[in-house]
Amino acid sequence: MIVLTLFLGFLFGLTLQYASLNKFNVISGMATLDNLTVAKAIAVAVGLGAILINIEIGAGMASYHVKPLILGGLVFGGILFGVGMAILGYCPGTLAISLGEGSLDALLGIIGGILAGVVYTLVLPSLQGILGPNLGSFSLRTALDSNLAFYLLVFLIGALFIGVAFVLNKAEKSNNYRWLVAGIALAVLNVIVFSKFASDRPIGASTTYPYVGDALAGLTQNEYFTKIQKPGNWELIFLSGAFLAGLIGSLLQKKFEFRLVYENWEKYKGTSKTQRAFWAFAGGFLLIFGARMAGGCTSGHVLSGGMQIAFSSLLFAAVVFASLLLTGKFFYKK
Repeated sequence: MIVLTLFLGFLFGLTLQYASLNKFNVISGMATLDNLTVAKAIAVAVGLGAILINIEIGAGMASYHVKPLILGGLVFGGILFGVGMAILGYCPGTLAISLGEGSLDALLGIIGGILAGVVYTLVLPSLQGILGPNLGSFSLRTALDSNLAFYLLVFLIGALFIGVAFVLNKAEKSNNYRWLVAGIALAVLNVIVFSKFASDRPIGASTTYPYVGDALAGLTQNEYFTKIQKPGNWELIFLSGAFLAGLIGSLLQKKFEFRLVYENWEKYKGTSKTQRAFWAFAGGFLLIFGARMAGGCTSGHVLSGGMQIAFSSLLFAAVVFASLLLTGKFFYKK
């Protein structure tokens, strides 16, 4: 199972690397609306994945893994996640890939994220009043009794997401369709991971950070670590595969480079390495702390949850993108 998880993570890393979905310039470019690659790939992945995964589950080959609708955690966590994503320029999963390519700001983001995981574990008991209420696990499937109505809506929603991706591409006037290939690949990869014959769980990344942080800090004798130990271990192996994909892919393409400041940061914030290092660390902290409040990240909520048409994940995605764009508007001023 370790080898399979590592291989799945490797495929995940290669997919994102192929379309440059892990790059700082691309993700921060989404925050400033200069680059829509991330939005297009996610829309295709969610649209196609919603159709494929719900058929897979209906055929008894997989199960639903819908995250609970914890209102406060999703809203406040989504806001922090969006801010962190815009400033850092990476997601929890893409950090590992970019680290493999030599990105030093990704390394600082990972360190900030691990610290955030430790802090979250320590302050979680005092956050319970903010995270709630827990309204339960709801999705389109739980909302509809009729199979006919459900599958009709699944196909319509899936087609709508895919259509949005092409509308965005037309607006961007781009002839590069790597985002489409990556979106399709992410949908298929999620189908494989969801399968009872593979991992029987959704793709995820952010649980890795408190899992590693708590283990390093010796904070293992608590309810939260017990809860995250199994998924955290799986995600650590998965992200190790993604790291290897970033490393091997960049070496084969002769693009491996130790670098801290990228073009999009220079364009808006200048060339100061100290400033970039500080904000990368701070962004990583906010990103992971927000993800832990919400119970998931881009991979676990937006992609895997979106494909299940989970109401919690759709709410998280909406809050994250709003926060991402607002942060991009005010943080990245020339």
